[in-house]
This record gives sequence, structure tokens and C-alpha cells, in this order.
Amino acid sequence: MNILYVASEARPFAASGGLADVAGSLPQALCARGTDCRVVMPLYGTIGQQWREKMTFIASFEIHLDWRRQYCGLFRCEYNGVTFYFLDNEYYFKRENGLYGYGDDAERFAFFSKAVLEMLLYIDFTPDVINCNDWQSALIPVYLNTFFRQIDKMANIRTVFTIHNIQYQGQYGMELLGDQLGLPDSAAHIMEYGGCLNMMKGAMTECDMITTVSPSYAKEIMDPWYSFGLDRFLKEHSYKLTGILNGIDQKTNDPETDPNLFAHYNTKTIGKGKAVCKAELQKLMGLEEKPDRILIGLIARLVSQKGLDLVKYILDDMMTNDISLVVLGSGDKMYEDFFLEAEKRYPGRVAVKIGFLPDLAAKIYTGADAFLMPSKTEPCGLAQMVSLRYGTLPIVRETGGLKDSIKDLGGEDGNGFTFQSYNAHDMQDAVLRCKALYDQPKEWKKAVKHAMECDFSWDRSAGDYLAVYDRVLNK
Repeated sequence: MNILYVASEARPFAASGGLADVAGSLPQALCARGTDCRVVMPLYGTIGQQWREKMTFIASFEIHLDWRRQYCGLFRCEYNGVTFYFLDNEYYFKRENGLYGYGDDAERFAFFSKAVLEMLLYIDFTPDVINCNDWQSALIPVYLNTFFRQIDKMANIRTVFTIHNIQYQGQYGMELLGDQLGLPDSAAHIMEYGGCLNMMKGAMTECDMITTVSPSYAKEIMDPWYSFGLDRFLKEHSYKLTGILNGIDQKTNDPETDPNLFAHYNTKTIGKGKAVCKAELQKLMGLEEKPDRILIGLIARLVSQKGLDLVKYILDDMMTNDISLVVLGSGDKMYEDFFLEAEKRYPGRVAVKIGFLPDLAAKIYTGADAFLMPSKTEPCGLAQMVSLRYGTLPIVRETGGLKDSIKDLGGEDGNGFTFQSYNAHDMQDAVLRCKALYDQPKEWKKAVKHAMECDFSWDRSAGDYLAVYDRVLNK
């Protein structure tokens, strides 16, 4: 089976979020199972010289978007046994302030989507399935069915579209249909939804199968509370929707080898290793060095989706208990200011770092005793899986991938602490139940050992993706 995995970002080349983790790890797992899975992404200007030196130029060609004729360069690079293709156009992709958020994003990723299909005419690889991801590559199924089906090499290609976060749909005015996307008027009914041009809706209309990043999220997005307006469409197309829980790279996230840690450990040396990591994290962050006080970590974008209004509402009540909190993240000024002010009110017990530092994140995952994720919505979430890997028990709300990966320690096969309703006092109850177990060292150690033994490797998820690809090929 030949799979072309299309992503607007992939580690280690360019990353802004969870899609990059998936695009950097899932293809490796698929290749390990005997599938020829290749990845294609834009050649951003931010991709470092150390990677560019490993790339081989293959070809250049023109991409036609209505009246525009744009150069596209095609490069290839091998990484961890996976072939990566890079599509080059400096006008679209040599930007200094991030990967997205520009006024011409619709045109940029229309170019990328059409170039992916044009690229197939210049390489000795024909995919059986193209797996597109999020709105940035959502036009591929539309372009394939509109312009490329008559080409023999592309006549039988099947398409899968994966939703990582339904909030970002690629919504624009319908006037972009011809001028920027280069689509004929006959495609208007495919792209229109709610009076707008909606790229995600177009992909889901034209693709053979829709996946999303957890089984619970696949159910949730058919509810108006979660769908950002697409619930009616998804209910009509539920026959081709399925959820597959993401995994994590267990080699990268390994407490025995991670170079960012204060100490290394495994399931046999948890107590000693975690104790060193906790003590050093407390020193680093200016927290009181109390080994018996539970330390809760929070690493997140500081936005309302992450449930931070619950933390804001209940923090003072939580701090009446013997608890310390360490926070890493950036986002809305309201939440940044709240946590910085809390640090001043609770010196030595609350520590905050605004920004995102991967090495500090690793130190928090290992130095904290518990990890708080009270998300309002969470399509999959990877942080809770990483925290388990490092023996740090998650405290999560039962939504999306959090619900599918974390089971409450009050029941069978528990690996964390959960709460159901979006309620600050319910979150506080989960925190206090976590603290109560922490105050029983023998039981806590058993729970931590079990957490580290949980398997959220990509191997399991890869099997589910292969089943989806097999299904679309045999329809």
C-alpha cells in the first residue's frame, strides 16, 4: 500500500502544534508495518540549513491558479526511514512570523494543495491513498476530482481527510472561489456552507473517508456545542466518519534517555529519579523545596479552550491545601496576567513561565507529581500521554481524546483522575482526590508505575489507520 501523507507542518522541519507531531511520527509507524508512506509539506523559509543540505532537487513546474502562474520547486529528503517531499515557493512560504495567520493564507494553501497533485507527475511514486490534514490541504480532494481524475496515474487514487481541530475550517468569502482558488463556478455547491466558502466542508464532501483524532471527538463534533457550525453536515456524512486516537513518539519521550531531564529513571527507579527531578525543578522555578508537597504541572496555550477559566475561578480555594503549581505557556493576556499575579500572591508555591521552552516542558513533565488538563474541548491531546510516559498522573476533564486515554483511578485500570462536567468545583474535587492518593506513598507509587506502563505508541494507531486505508480501497 502506498500512502501520501499531506501536512502543512511536520517535525522536525516545521511545527506550530499537534499536527506536526502526528506528521512526524505516524508515517514512521506506517512504514514500520511495511507500508510505503511518504510525507509532503511546504518548504518554509524557517526550515534550517542543516535540513536543506540533505535535500535533493527533483524538478520545477508551474502551478495555475486562475490567472496566476506560479513557480514550484520540488525537493526530497530522507528522515528516519521516511521520504519527505518539500514544495518550494518563496513568495508563499518564506515568511518570518509563523506558518499561518497571513491575509493570503487561502491562496498560499490553495497553491500548496494543487502543487501536491501536480508533483505526482514528476516522481516515481503513485499513492493508493492521499491522507490530507486540516483545512490547509483540504482542497486536494476537490482539485483531484475537478481537474486530475482524467490523468491515468490519478484515476484510482482515494482520499482520506483528517480533522485535527474543527474550529479552524478555512472559511472565506465565496468571491475567492475563482480568483484565488482557481475553481469553476460549478464547484460552488461543493465549497459553500452557511453562506461562506468552507475548505473543510469541501474536503469532507469530496473525500472517501473522514477521520478525526479520537473516537470521542468524532462523536462530539456532531454536537453543536463542539462543531463550530458543521454538525448538520457531519450528521449527514456520519457514515464515512471515524475517530482514531493519536499516539506519541515513545523514543523521544523516554525518561531513560531524554537529554532535557535532571535525572533519568524507569519503572524500577521511579522514586529516586522523580525525586531528583522534582527537587531540581523546585529550585529552578523558585518554589519551596518541599519533597512531600504535591506539585501540579500545567503546560498549555493560555486560552479559554484549555479550561483555564476553571483554574482562575477556583485557584484560591485550591491553594488552601498543601499544593504547589508550576505553569508554562503563553496566550491570552488575561490568563498570562492572572497566573503572573497568582505567582506574586503565592510566592514559593506558584511558579509561572510565559512562553514555551521544550526543555523546560520536559523538566515539568518529570518534576511534577500530577499534570492538570481541564480542557473545555480537546480533540486528542498529547500532553496527557506524555505525562503518563514520565510517571506524572494526569488530572483531566472527560472530553475528546482525554476521555479516550485517561481512566479514573477510582475505577478499573485507572491511570489518572477525571471529572465530567465543565465545573470548577468538580475539577477541584479531582485535584483533591489526586492529593489524597499522593498522601498514601505506597498506593501512589503503584499508580505511577502503572501510568508509565500505559502504551500510547503510534504502533496501535497505525494499525487503525491501515484499516481505514484498506476500507477506502475496497469500497
